[in-house]
Amino acid sequence: MKIKGKVAYQSLGTGFWGIIGHDGKQWRPVEMPPALQKEGLEVSIEAEEVRNAISLFMWGTAIRVLKF
Repeated sequence: MKIKGKVAYQSLGTGFWGIIGHDGKQWRPVEMPPALQKEGLEVSIEAEEVRNAISLFMWGTAIRVLKF
């Protein structure tokens, strides 16, 4: 899938990086690439949903970034 949005650091629990899509959807990358870890960065990525992802964070849909 293709996602366009902004990177946002979420300070829930131990904290994590997320992407808020231009459509308002929330995406939680598993192992966010360091090059994308910048607050407010506009991104256009290709990703796949990570099914069966276990996380402490109840925020967004887990994805794996394939291209950016």
